[in-house]
This record gives sequence, C-alpha cells and structure tokens, in this order.
Amino acid sequence: MSRETILEPDLPIIDPHHHLWDMRGRFGADAPPPRHGFEALLRRSPHYLLDQLLADLGAGHNVRGTVFVECGAMYRAGAPAALAPVGETEFANGVAAMSASGLYGETRACAGIVGHADLTLGDDVAPVLEAHLAAGGGRFRGVRQSARHDPDPAVLGPLGGMSAGLYRSPAFRTGFAHLAGHGLSFDAWLLEPQLPDLIDLASAFPETTIVLDHVGTPLGIGAYAGQREARFGLWRDNIQALAKRPNVICKIGGLAMPFLGFESFLAEPPATSEMLAQEWRPYVETAIEAFGADRCMFESNFPVDAGTCDYATLWNAFKRLAAGASTDEKAALFHDTARRTYRLEI
Repeated sequence: MSRETILEPDLPIIDPHHHLWDMRGRFGADAPPPRHGFEALLRRSPHYLLDQLLADLGAGHNVRGTVFVECGAMYRAGAPAALAPVGETEFANGVAAMSASGLYGETRACAGIVGHADLTLGDDVAPVLEAHLAAGGGRFRGVRQSARHDPDPAVLGPLGGMSAGLYRSPAFRTGFAHLAGHGLSFDAWLLEPQLPDLIDLASAFPETTIVLDHVGTPLGIGAYAGQREARFGLWRDNIQALAKRPNVICKIGGLAMPFLGFESFLAEPPATSEMLAQEWRPYVETAIEAFGADRCMFESNFPVDAGTCDYATLWNAFKRLAAGASTDEKAALFHDTARRTYRLEI
C-alpha cells in the first residue's frame, strides 16, 4: 500500500498502458550486477502477473479497467517467429477472462490488448494480424512495434540493438498499411531524437490512429547526460508538430523510467507525488497544451515505472498535475480518451 493518502479517490480511471510478465530465473545468484537502470528495475520486479496487478489496482484509486501492452511475454514456444507473439495475446486474453468473471473485483483488467506484430513482414503480416484478432477474444485493439534506437549503447542498455529508421522503412510501411483495414491502432515507442520519424509516419497514414507512448521518451542519460533541459525545446517543437496530426494520441507517462535521468529513479526513500509532479510538470503540461486533453491519456506503464514509485503514488502525481483542469478535462485525461481510443466497453 502507498505511504500517501489517495487523492480524489472517486475519479474514474482507465489505465491504458501496463504490462504483465514473468522473468523469474533470469537473474541467478551468479548474475553480474546491473549495468543499466532497466536491468535494475527488472530485478526489482521479476514477475508482474494478475496477483501483482490486482494489488496495485486495489491500492485506492478508482481504476475501472486497463489496457495490456505487449512486452515480449509468453510467446508461443515452437511457433514460427511471425506468429510467436500471438501467444502473448492469448495470455493477456486469458487474464482478461479471469477478470471479467467478477471473481477479482469490478475492475476489468486487460479489457483492451495491444500486441506485437512485425510489420516489416509487409503484406505477409495480414495473417499475423488475423491470428491476433482471433486470439484476443474481441479485445485485441492494436499493434506496438518499437523503433527505439540510439547509437550510444548506454542509453538503452539491454533494450538496445535495433537499427535506426524503422518507421521510415518501406517494408514496415507496407505492413503498417494493413492496420487500418483491420480496424487496429498503432502504439509507437521511440526515443525523443526519433520523433521526426513518427511525424512523417503519421502524415503518410492519416487514416490510422497512432498512440505516442511515454510522451516520446525524453533523454537525460548516456550521451545525453546533463542535456535534458537543453534538449527540452527540441522535444517540445517535435511534440507540437506531432500534435498537428489529428490521428495521433499522446500517452502521458513513462517519465519514471531511467531514460530521463531524474534523481527520483530508484531513489531511497522514494519520491513523493509532490516531488514527481514537480519533476514531470514541464513535459506533462507541454503535451496537454499541444494535444488537448481529449487527445491525451495518463498511463501507469507498470511495472516499469515502479522503479520510481508505487502505483498509488504515481496516480496521485498525475492528479496533482491535473489539479487545475476542468471536470471534462479530467474525465478525458484519466478515462475518456483511453476508452475512446481503444474502443473499450467500460
């Protein structure tokens, strides 16, 4: 349970971005010490399954439903590489079915599912999308394929190794063109220097809903250490340009990840919601001003953001940041934008 009193406990929330995984056994007694913040948080949360999610959902905020977002968990063993990620959708749909039974409370966990498909398959991605839709039990809503890349390996650590320019690749765009016909949205995770690639993609496919994850992941570690404030203007300009594409929605969260280099990451004692609101305010207010509340949604990004705070503290921080918003704006930021974007019946 949180150390903090829950703010506005009756405010309805849809958490549009969380993960479920089981990485137990990956870090043995002889494993070397973590060299990157992401490795450290994986060791802190080696498994996050329904029991852990329910504990967070029951921490005091009025979370009515959630959206599961792919994280490379529970792939089908022995399946062709293209179809292996369908196992993750099957897994998430099983969790959703458990939640929908009502045995675990009123919150509908995994009411929407965003899975992974390799869109560089081009036209061959069509049967993969159809397999996801079949496995999702009516809950599959979109695809996420990350384009995260940086030439400095210290920035992404264990998440590095991807080539630059994925979202500009002709093969990727051939596959991307199939999303709209299947009624699917696209979640984009990239790093702040890559935002122009997403601006170009959104312009090329105005009929496809694109969700920017983690406000574009501003950077403040590795080669960008000490430059976070100096780069803020570049991030802001790209966010404002992206917001001019009406098919783009912005998820506000992920600011508790290690990539920004905030002192709150893995701090002891953990930062309070007041401290987090102060750290995050420039990014949050800039994004909401650019996109408008009806195209923004707060996200938990749990358990990844647990490297900075617990679930209750995170939502308290968002509520502090939204304190000056109108009733309609709060409804959009915490609930309605997520429900509309992911077409949830909650």
